[in-house]
Amino acid sequence: MFAIFLASLLLTISFLLGPKRPKASKLSPYESGIVPVGDAREKFSMKYYLIGALFILFDVEAVFLFVWAVVFKELGLFAFIEIIVFLVVILCGYFYVLRKGVLEWD
Repeated sequence: MFAIFLASLLLTISFLLGPKRPKASKLSPYESGIVPVGDAREKFSMKYYLIGALFILFDVEAVFLFVWAVVFKELGLFAFIEIIVFLVVILCGYFYVLRKGVLEWD
């Protein structure tokens, strides 16, 4: 209850004491002041989403590699074999993507 009261109080004070200098550039939907072009519901190519998914995949791979590097000496040969299998699976996926032409931008 206190959080709702405090948030309401701070927003009200900001609204009452804040500067009011409206300009067309400030009221524009984009901060850069550039007039929007096209429709907001424009369709994107499916490759856009595939490349986004690949980006996430390789970011997750980097996180796993970092954790693996931290505990490598403690786990020994088991960790080495485990990371080799992991990298082979990731590389198979990468070569599959290359073969399908997902990374070729038209």
